[in-house]
This record gives sequence, structure tokens and C-alpha cells, in this order.
Amino acid sequence: MGTEIKLKGDRVIEKIPSIKDKALRINLNEHIYGTFAEIGAGQETVRHFFRSGGSSGTIAKAMSAYDKDFSDAVYGIEKDGRYVTESRLKKMLSHEVNLIEQRLSREKHPNKMFFSYANTVATIDFAKQYKGHGWVGISYQIEPDEAYNEIILHIRFKETDAKLQQETLGTLGVNLIYGAFYKYNDPKRLLRYLYDHLDKDQLEIDTINFSGPRFADVDNRLMSLQLVKNGMTDAVMFNPDGKNILPAAILYKKNILALRGSFRPVTKVNMDMYEKSLRMFEKENKVDKDNTLVIFEITLSNLRSDGEIDERDFMDRAELLCSLGQTVMISNFQEYYKVVEYFANYTKARMGLAMGVNNLVDIFDEKYYRHLSGGILEAFGKLFYRDMKVFLYPMLDENGVLMDSNNLKVHPRMKELYKFFKFNGKVIDVVDYDPENLSVFSREVLKMISQGTPGWEPMLPLGIAEIIKEHHLFGYEPANVLQ
Repeated sequence: MGTEIKLKGDRVIEKIPSIKDKALRINLNEHIYGTFAEIGAGQETVRHFFRSGGSSGTIAKAMSAYDKDFSDAVYGIEKDGRYVTESRLKKMLSHEVNLIEQRLSREKHPNKMFFSYANTVATIDFAKQYKGHGWVGISYQIEPDEAYNEIILHIRFKETDAKLQQETLGTLGVNLIYGAFYKYNDPKRLLRYLYDHLDKDQLEIDTINFSGPRFADVDNRLMSLQLVKNGMTDAVMFNPDGKNILPAAILYKKNILALRGSFRPVTKVNMDMYEKSLRMFEKENKVDKDNTLVIFEITLSNLRSDGEIDERDFMDRAELLCSLGQTVMISNFQEYYKVVEYFANYTKARMGLAMGVNNLVDIFDEKYYRHLSGGILEAFGKLFYRDMKVFLYPMLDENGVLMDSNNLKVHPRMKELYKFFKFNGKVIDVVDYDPENLSVFSREVLKMISQGTPGWEPMLPLGIAEIIKEHHLFGYEPANVLQ
């Protein structure tokens, strides 16, 4: 893999060093010194450092505890008995860093920046039914007397050959170590550099978390957004604490109720829709209340303003949803059927979509499915074929008429299709809604906040107005309030 050149038109904007050059630069830095621990795919990362030359000044130890009993003896036994997990990776990094500090004298190495790189990976199985995934991370110093920084990420392999996956992992590992030491001051660029000499159809990165003194100001939710924005993954999730979480882990075998919206800001309508839909969903057959997950989903298109993503605006929305104790998903799924397909990768349990009348009418608009060979029928097969129901929140039309599943207006060609799904119990009206909420619209609340028009506070859930004012979200300024 030689040096790559990125072009913008005819202009060279960046020269990307080869993997060998990256490994060599690390090796020739006399201050970088550490260990490699790789499980499950061979020692694919460290071999680049051995082959590039000068590795004796960088590699203190390289190991692969490939046998499970050996691995357990070194790192302990996981509660769930699994090996390719985030907790396993963290134990590996912690164990190896402790060994460095115990076995290497600071008096002998006063200027060394210690590091430990680790991965625990499962490559494609022999039957080629399971493509494989893994956790990759590095714990490292930027100054000899500084606390350790940490970058941890989860990957999914897309290639269907074990050897190719191993090579991809090795390239990613070098990119991570190089970026950790030379691009740490710009985490967004560091993310992009992880794909140097790699293609998006080789590898998916669906979770990443930065921690440590050098990343004290990094909000990992914003890093999640970058993964979707850069096309590294289709969806990311974070919990109410603002920590990025692995979608596969949290969605696995769950009953899922999803609400899509802009949440700009989150209003009483959103929360009433959530609470009433959840109550109905939990009463459904096959729905285990204790195994149900609610997800507030924001699509990438909902985050764009004039073609660009407003990151401050995104963080404002994330802040409010997290404060309400919600799990948030950011996706690039414009169509609802893609959301359901995504969830179906991880669960076969019953799913629900909570939405307003306008959203359901849009679902029955053929223009959204022209890219599919089977058109709207193909999309609806993917959407409703699975064990999924729509919980429909009513709305008032321009004449003040209440619109629900019984009188909403779809295109004449779609009427019979709509009737089919309605009469088969796929669309259920939310009936115990709060009528006062029908006059609340996020766009109007947002306009009132930004223009300083009084009276928007009662339209929001309890405590949300105070957060907006305290943190000056959505352009709120006390001086703007009209007298």
C-alpha cells in the first residue's frame, strides 16, 4: 500500500502516507514504546511494525492469547462467557498498561510515552454465514507523566474472506495507532484517517468512544454523528448518559418502539405520543414489558440546514432527549422500511413505530420508492411483513378537523393498499391522547424561542424550558425576550 493522494478537482489537497510509512514513523519515534495484544485474527497489526523496520524501539511485547483458557488465565473470565466484547477489550488494555508500568522503570525510560494496543475479534465463520466483528482500542500517553488516553471502537467486517478481514484489521490498527499519536488534537480528522487505504465496503465502524485528558472536551455523541455523516455506518446510538453504545448489544432480541422526529425541540406532543404509544405497545401480545426498548430516532436529513449539518443544533437536541432519559439513534435511513430492516438484523421480537398522521401519509407516497425495482410494494413488504405495528397519533387539519386512521387522505391509487394494512391491524389509533397537544408544533416553538416571543415554555415537557434557558439552546437569548 503506497502513498495515496487525495484530489479536489485537479488540486492535491492531501498526501496519505502508506501503511508501511505510518508504522515506520511510529517505530522511529524514540519516545513511543508499548505492547500489542491481539485475539482472534492473528497478530495482524503488530506485523506491520515488525516488517517496517526499527521495531525494537517501539515494541516491548507482542502477544496473542488465542486459546480461550490462556486468555481467561491472563485477562479473567467474562460474566457472559463471551470474548469479543467491549468489557474484554477494556480488561486487555487495563491489564497490559498495568504490566508496562510494573515492568518498565520510569527512571530507565523517563521520556517514554507508553501505549497498549489491543483487539479482540471474530472473523468470518467457515460456513460464511457470520461475517464477524470486533473491538479495537488503544490506551496511550502523549506526555510521559500524563494520564492515559483511550480510543475504543467497534467494527463489523463486510468482506467474505477471513484472510482479507485479517489484512483489513491490520491496516485499521496501524491507522488507529498513527492517528492516536499524530492526529489526537483533531478527533474528527482522526476518524476519517481510520479509513486510509481502506474502503467503506471492507469495514464498518459503528461505535467509538474517546476518553482521557487529551479528549476531555470531546463529546462522544458528536463523534457518533461523524460516523454516520462520513458514511462509516448507517446508524449510531447513545444512552441517556450521553455514552455511545453498540446498537447490536442494546437491540438484541428486544421489543422495540421507535419514534422518529426532528425533536427541535422535543415538545409535549412528542412525549405524549411516546407515553401513550408505549402503554399500548406493552399491552400487545408477544411484547415483554421488561424487554422493551424505546428509541428516539433522528435522521441525518433532519439534521441538515442548507445542505450542511449544524452540529450545535444536533447537540442541543441530544442534550434535551438525554435529559428526559431517552435512548437516541442517529441514522441515514430516510424511509421507514429501512429503519425496520435495521432493527430486524438484531431482533425478531415485535416492533412498533409511533408517528403522526402526516408521517403515515408520507409512507404511502410512491415517490419515495422509485429507486426500488418493486416500488412501494417492495417497501411495504419489508415494512409490514415483519411483526410490526404503527401507533398513529392524530392531528388537526387546516380546518380544525381531527384526522386519524379512519379519515386520513392517501393518494387514490394507495387507498386499497392502505385499507389492507389497516384492516389487518397494522395501524392502530392512539385514542387517549391529550387534545391540548394537537395545537403544539415544534417549528412554531422553535421560532418563538429564537425570536424571543414569550409563551413557548408550557408547550414543552417539564424541565425542558429551564435547560434551554440555562444553556441558551436553539438560539435562546434572555435579551431577545419581547417586553
